[in-house]
Amino acid sequence: MGSSLILSLLTDDLLERVLDCLSNDSDRKSFRATCKVFHGVESGHRTRLKFLRPEFIPGLLRNYTRADTLDFSVCPRICDGTISALLNNISCYGWAQRVKSVVLCRTTSLRSPGLEVLVGSCPGLQSVDVSHCYQFGDREAAALSCGAELREVKMDKCLRVTDVGLAKIAIGCDKLEKISLKWCLEITDLGIDLLSKKCLHLKHLSISYLKISNESLRSISNLKELEKLLMVGCGLVDDGGLHFLGNGCPSLQVLDITRCEHVSSSGLISVIRGCKGLQNLNAGYYFLELSPDVFHNLKDLKYLKTIKVNGARVADSFFQIISANCLFLVEVGLSKCEGVNDVGIMQLVYGRPNLKMLDLTCCDDITDVAISAIASSCRKLLCLKLESCSLLTEKSFSYLGSSCHLLEELDLTECHVNDIGLDNLSKCSELRCLKLGICTDISDTGLSYIASHCKIEELDLYRCSNVGDDGLRFLATGCKKMRKLNLSYCTKVTDKGMVYLGLLEELSDLELRSNGNVTDTGLIALASGCRKLSELDIKNCQNIGDAGFWSLAFYSWNLQQINLSYCSVSDVGLCMMMGNLTRLQDAKLVNLAKVSAKGYEVALRACCARLKKVKLIGSVRPLLTQELLQTLAANGCRVRWD
Repeated sequence: MGSSLILSLLTDDLLERVLDCLSNDSDRKSFRATCKVFHGVESGHRTRLKFLRPEFIPGLLRNYTRADTLDFSVCPRICDGTISALLNNISCYGWAQRVKSVVLCRTTSLRSPGLEVLVGSCPGLQSVDVSHCYQFGDREAAALSCGAELREVKMDKCLRVTDVGLAKIAIGCDKLEKISLKWCLEITDLGIDLLSKKCLHLKHLSISYLKISNESLRSISNLKELEKLLMVGCGLVDDGGLHFLGNGCPSLQVLDITRCEHVSSSGLISVIRGCKGLQNLNAGYYFLELSPDVFHNLKDLKYLKTIKVNGARVADSFFQIISANCLFLVEVGLSKCEGVNDVGIMQLVYGRPNLKMLDLTCCDDITDVAISAIASSCRKLLCLKLESCSLLTEKSFSYLGSSCHLLEELDLTECHVNDIGLDNLSKCSELRCLKLGICTDISDTGLSYIASHCKIEELDLYRCSNVGDDGLRFLATGCKKMRKLNLSYCTKVTDKGMVYLGLLEELSDLELRSNGNVTDTGLIALASGCRKLSELDIKNCQNIGDAGFWSLAFYSWNLQQINLSYCSVSDVGLCMMMGNLTRLQDAKLVNLAKVSAKGYEVALRACCARLKKVKLIGSVRPLLTQELLQTLAANGCRVRWD
């Protein structure tokens, strides 16, 4: 009676405010399952729908009447006919008029006729994501161009789109503000020039890995409203192109020129001098040495929040100038940089209470002195990467545990961490992501400290050879929200440990390579308990056979990626699994000694309509029918031959 009275005091407005605070999907699901009132509020409040099967789409559209974002990315069977059927379905009439955003990532069966109908039927459509649609070409781009209200288009790795298709979008979508063309290898300077002339309101542009030259940057420099430019791996661009950016783009705030191999300090200086409002600068790799002039000009970037110079050689003046002038820094990336030492880090962090992210990967000259300075100065630190910093001792972990109580992500891969160190780090109670790969001195005892005090959701224990079943018991008890776990080469883990893992209902990503002590019994326990498992790597787990894979077929309906190379599955087990896993998109099937050519043929036919990537050993290729290989290719599935 008391509970009912309390619930009656909660109005729909209050319940919706509670929902706004729940970012985790499982928390929202628990809210929805509480009672009919909560379910009704959640149904009326939800604005995003993610579809898993085509047959569920009409019912969801009918029940969730406020949904304006539709995600088809894990619904591999979406096609032209599905879209037409939805538009003609009277029971869910009106959904197209309210749609503002559509995610079609990896939906390779949807082609230009379906896209044209979809875009034409959604007058309010503002955002479309068709990234990784390998069959997507100029006709599909032309279909998108009908969206006159489009503000955002994401086309990463649409390999068949050329300048012609981009021209269609540029002319038809003149209100475009964001476009990503990463890995669209057929797009050239001509397409970028037309895009820059027609879409004058562009604010975010990604041209990473395109074969463009300085002429494209000349065109882009005329975009007066451009705020974010990502041009990673543009190997044909040199300092001349950056000079164009420095003389234009007055609104530029974010620039990423990582891996632009022909860009030097001269070009970087041009950008820094011309774009005084720059807040985020990523110039990592291929800058073998940043000249003193670059450091001197950095002092003019008063609003700089993020700087990454990964892989470069830095001098003492870099730390001095950054410390004295860039007062708003929240993120610094120095991964694999030469010249990083204790003195430099002390200068960098002094007076930097707002620094939240620091990457010192492979900066192997730093010692406990640097970590002490970081811990005492950066009390708001959220992310710290220290992979391969081999000079650190237990003192460093004591400093972090005593001072960095807000720390959420810590990478200690290949560091000298032991159980005492983990005991100290357990004081970082907000820790969610912890990487301990190749830290062979930690044991189950150390995991007990972490599991008892931290909120771990992602844990990497790669090659932690002293971790066993008891450690997994501690994790299963204390880390109920664990989503990602790497236990590859943890050979002390047995079926008993898998039973404990089966208690982690939120686990979605598990790596378990080369573990001979896990058998069918362990995999059955895992699959039956972890129903949200979407990525599983059990390569070289040779004692797992058909019974284990049958359990995956029965329980693991959410599985999207699996690596079962070198396992003991037979024709029957493989066909059963591949046929039942209706969401499987990526499978690695190398060296399955008990699987025949006919087994491969039947298994691949069972899922060829939804599979996007498959890896096979080269000796199998001549044994498969050409019809099967052509069908896989026609459905957008890439076959890699090992």
